[in-house]
Amino acid sequence: MMNFPAFLSYVLIANFSPGPNSIISMSNASRYGFKKSLIFNVGIFFGVLIVTALSSIFSMALYTFIPSIKPIMACIGAAYMLWLSWKTFTSKPLSEDKPEKATNTFLFGLLLQFINPNVILYSVTTISTFVIPHYNSISMLAIFCLILASAGFIATSCWTLFGSLFQKFLSKNSKVVNTVMSLLLVYCAVSLFL
Repeated sequence: MMNFPAFLSYVLIANFSPGPNSIISMSNASRYGFKKSLIFNVGIFFGVLIVTALSSIFSMALYTFIPSIKPIMACIGAAYMLWLSWKTFTSKPLSEDKPEKATNTFLFGLLLQFINPNVILYSVTTISTFVIPHYNSISMLAIFCLILASAGFIATSCWTLFGSLFQKFLSKNSKVVNTVMSLLLVYCAVSLFL
């Protein structure tokens, strides 16, 4: 049975921690306002949904054709989580640099997901380490793809809504927030082997 606390911790941390999607969402809100920035978040939703679906197909193929890959994928997933934990722990507060191009479009949000290493690694890691070992029907994979894309949409919408307020909070309390998120990521990595 899936370790839901570890799964939920990982999904929340991965989606709510600063990354390209959240930083651009927050920047868009400060430049264009919430309503004009929301279409970018819709693009993120569909981009994450597509990347996660492709990750599901890739991971299922590996699990089906190379069953011995399961422990290797768990190790890779754990290593990525530990690396993400270290990067989170050592990260600095967000800068207030503004992008120069219009970044509040659906197409920009969608296409960004295909070059965003965070989303690609997040999708492969989540699907291959948490979902496929326990659920492998197409309907369950589709449900988890929708859950993961929805979590991304909710997170980026929160970053958009709270914009500079969230940035100020993270800057003021960055060490405490980063330490807590890092420890939760270590828990997620260790739980893969328990």
